[in-house]
Order: sequence, then structure tokens, then C-alpha cells
Amino acid sequence: MIAFLRGPVLRRGEEAIVVEAGGVGYEVHLPGVTARALPAGRDGEPLEVALFISFHATQNQPKPLLIGFIHEVEQEFFERFITVDGLGPTKAMKAIVHPIHTIADAIERKDVAFLRRLPGIGERTAEKIVASLHGKMGKYALMRGAPPQPADEAGDFKAEVVDVLTKQLGHRPGEARQMVEEAVHRRPAIASAEELFQEVYRIEKGAEAPA
Repeated sequence: MIAFLRGPVLRRGEEAIVVEAGGVGYEVHLPGVTARALPAGRDGEPLEVALFISFHATQNQPKPLLIGFIHEVEQEFFERFITVDGLGPTKAMKAIVHPIHTIADAIERKDVAFLRRLPGIGERTAEKIVASLHGKMGKYALMRGAPPQPADEAGDFKAEVVDVLTKQLGHRPGEARQMVEEAVHRRPAIASAEELFQEVYRIEKGAEAPA
């Protein structure tokens, strides 16, 4: 299975690019939001990319389908997104025309009207997405890619993460506050809700791993 590719872009189309890695050209399909985020190559020089890959090959579709993302958390979101019944990799890829945090936030708010406007997502599929993923998207809803906040706003983003941990992920308020304070103690330089949630999630994910 291919999980990551780095190399020059040999060919670039509307929905896919060909990336050279180890002397092999890999066709990588891109969600709309990822394709728009790729920079243009410098004059006379090929664009270099590093992409996290969601790899798919089935008995019914033996030709491998590689879907690329700039950030690992986007690839992780996609893997959860396609667990929804009837939402296969190709359909899900074409639906991601907005930033991941925007779609995740809509799921957490049960905004079926927004979701059904995504390409290929009708009313019934939008309802399935909410039913399957609501309460599991808090981490991704925080991934805004915003610049670090000033230190005097630390209380605001700490409260935001506590709110996600309690209302969306089911932790008790006291437990959530302790998790946040411990994360800040481990990494005092944390300056945004995204960084703070990443640190909390990193420890929680490690604690859940089998011994």
C-alpha cells in the first residue's frame, strides 16, 4: 500500500496529477480543495509535492486509486468520511470542495442543508453523514489553519478545546480541563486551539494504543 509520495509533478490535470517517485510516475487524484491549494511551479522548474495518500483497490476495481492530501490530518478525515454507508472514495473525493474544518463543523452542527450542497451528496447521504459522524468531528473542526493567536487570547482557545472535549467527545468537564492543562504544561509554547488539540489528541491516541 502507498501511504505517502514526494517528488516532482510530471503532469497536472483538473482532478489528478502524476508524481514521479523513485523513477515511477504515480497518478494521484486530488479533492478540489487540495488541487486549489497546490502552488504553481516556478518557471522552467517542475512543482515538487509531498502528499499523504489514501490508497484504494478492490476486487471490483483492481486498478489502484490514489487520493492525495497535503496534510496528514486531511487524509485521516477522509478515511473517516468514507466509512459512511454509500460514500465511496471517488464520491467522497469529489465532495470535498471546501476545507476539511468547514465540512467537519457542518457535521458537528448537523447542517444537512450545507452537506447536501456538496457535489454528489443528496439529502439522504447528507443525513447518513450526520448520523454516522456527528460527535466524532471535533478534532477536524478545529483545523482552521489560522495563524497563532496572541498570548492574551490563550484562555479563549483553551476554553474552546475544553468545550470540544466535553460537548463533542464526551469527556467530563473536570477531566477535559485537566487534559488541557497537562497539554499546556508539556508544551508551553502552544499558541492556538489547533496546536492544543493536537497535543491532547497525541497523548490520548498513545494511551489508547495496546500495550
